[in-house]
Amino acid sequence: MAKLTMVEAIRQAMSQEMELNERVILLGEDIGVNGGVFRATEGLYEKFGENRVFDTPLAESGIIGSAVGLAMNGMRPVAEIQFFGFIYQTMDQVCGQAARMRYRSGGRFTVPIVIRAPFGGNVRAPELHSDSLEALFLHTPGLKVVIPSNPFDAKGLLISAIRDDNPVLFLESLKLYRSYREEVPEEAYSVPIGKAAVLIEGENATIVTYGGSVPMVKKIVEEYKTKGIHLELIDLRTISPLDIKTIKESVEKTGRLMIVHEAVKTGGVGAEIIARLNEECFYSLAAPIVRVTGYDTPYPVQTMEDDWLPNEARINEGLGSLLSN
Repeated sequence: MAKLTMVEAIRQAMSQEMELNERVILLGEDIGVNGGVFRATEGLYEKFGENRVFDTPLAESGIIGSAVGLAMNGMRPVAEIQFFGFIYQTMDQVCGQAARMRYRSGGRFTVPIVIRAPFGGNVRAPELHSDSLEALFLHTPGLKVVIPSNPFDAKGLLISAIRDDNPVLFLESLKLYRSYREEVPEEAYSVPIGKAAVLIEGENATIVTYGGSVPMVKKIVEEYKTKGIHLELIDLRTISPLDIKTIKESVEKTGRLMIVHEAVKTGGVGAEIIARLNEECFYSLAAPIVRVTGYDTPYPVQTMEDDWLPNEARINEGLGSLLSN
């Protein structure tokens, strides 16, 4: 069992699914000859050829529009949007076409496409390169949204996404691409879409997070454990469908909840979780739910992001408030 980075695990998943199914093809800007801006597709053009790994023009709407047509005609395209902040150009193709086609056609057509996009902060990227826009798509019926936080999940979830008959938005944290390695099975395997992972069990409070925030929050949870405070850590892995059952079971046990995500607070994933828990287990809460998120401003560039993003100081402050109630 090899130790892989997240980007290596993602590349391995695509390669193995392309070997298994000749209908799986890749398309995106600079993904062929150059192997992608983050080298996620490095070597796949040479391995599978120009008829299965396509370099496209710099036109995001064209990439997804082509993928929709290909999928409706029997292919399984994996389309890369170079940075998630460029997704605005594709909103009609993603939300108005891909996500609706199965419903619109009464099941006659499926659109089995995967849209890969790197996103997230702490990498000092220019404007529109780090934005966490996932909540825009949480509101889109017919679309699954997957956000892995580690190499093992990244490979298994991407394989599940490629095999899914529904369109899947697959978001990859920039800062996690090469931040560490972990053991990943060489053989193909799947991780179920729509099932959160309880990474650490505890009884004093629950913390829910996903994507790039997971390693930082995990470190904090482990530090609190040495002080005798046992926090339960849940990695959502998928925000649509949202695994409310796992969160609810945890909150019913701990009575307290903190939600951490890089996206802005208003209308975010955290807001949806709070609304659902108010409906389903309000009387299990011993204290108000705490959110530690990005601020309601455009994503800042360069050094300002250190204060804008959730960080250890802000999380510790939120935990202090949560645990004192």
